[in-house]
Amino acid sequence: MSRAIKHLLIGGIIIMTTGVQNMTTANADDRKLTIVNPQTLYDPTPNGYSTAVIVPRQARLAYISGQGGQDGTGTLSPDFAVQVKQAYANLSAALDALGARPDQVAKLTVFVVDHDMSKLEVLTRNVKEMFGDALPAQTLIPVPKLAIDPMLFEVEAVVMLE
Repeated sequence: MSRAIKHLLIGGIIIMTTGVQNMTTANADDRKLTIVNPQTLYDPTPNGYSTAVIVPRQARLAYISGQGGQDGTGTLSPDFAVQVKQAYANLSAALDALGARPDQVAKLTVFVVDHDMSKLEVLTRNVKEMFGDALPAQTLIPVPKLAIDPMLFEVEAVVMLE
């Protein structure tokens, strides 16, 4: 075996050993999201999101695909508020399937067809109902349309699993 390969193997063993040692010393606080809202920036919490969220180093992440406002039969209401409420119910069901809670969501991305400020109150109310004080980081992207023509809203999530 070449000298370079021996050094790589030894280095890999040291790295793996170091990683295992750190994992065994983790505690419950190491598995919580840290919400960061710097006082030097605008306070985003009244609008239903946080500036930044730190995911612990050893956390596993899950990515939830965009959830629209379809009910269990695939029907979409023409009403924006009804679709948003249903989309968050669908997100909640996806979290349940992962064994996760809303306070484990680190990031949301929401897509709104023909966004205007009148829709912001609906969005803020729904996100606060679901997440309470554990508001994830969030980005709202106005779009001209989504995958299905009557679809007006979609929400995707990055979730820290325990």
